[in-house]
Amino acid sequence: MKALRLCLVFTVICGLIYPLAATGVAQVIFPSQANGSLIKKDNQVVGSKWIGQNFASEKFFHGRISSIENDASASGSMNLAPSNPELKKRVEASIKRLEKENPSMPRTNIPADLVTNSGSGLDPDISVDSANLQVARVAKANNLKPDAVQKLITNNTTTRSLGIFGEPRVNVLELNLALEKLLD
Repeated sequence: MKALRLCLVFTVICGLIYPLAATGVAQVIFPSQANGSLIKKDNQVVGSKWIGQNFASEKFFHGRISSIENDASASGSMNLAPSNPELKKRVEASIKRLEKENPSMPRTNIPADLVTNSGSGLDPDISVDSANLQVARVAKANNLKPDAVQKLITNNTTTRSLGIFGEPRVNVLELNLALEKLLD
């Protein structure tokens, strides 16, 4: 009987009180993050800052490949080894697609993040080099000067975290929203 009461007490503490307290504190201190860092356009949710989206139109910047189609409920990557022939085929297909979309792109300077998955398959960011590679295509498709598109990339580049962690990066959704705003 004593064990049953103890089990009930810990179930209430660990299963109800602690999660509600942690959620309440998060809602007060970090409300945007606690609610998924949602990005809105015209009061309509268009995505999250932390989950990549698939942009197929030549008018928009394209993000990383996602073997899970950026489905947050299925987070994970295919995790193919470098020696796996399937990975080589997929990377070659991605390179051919990039060459078709960006004919002025030099094959020797393809950023790895445009032809490989991230570990989660949900990465919303691309490297600055990956964004720069797409400038000519995006500018042409939108009848913009490349300098204007380049300025969008510069304005939407996030620097290293705390000045030392990670690499400068560009959130593809935020960059495409800035592009749409420029076109309006």
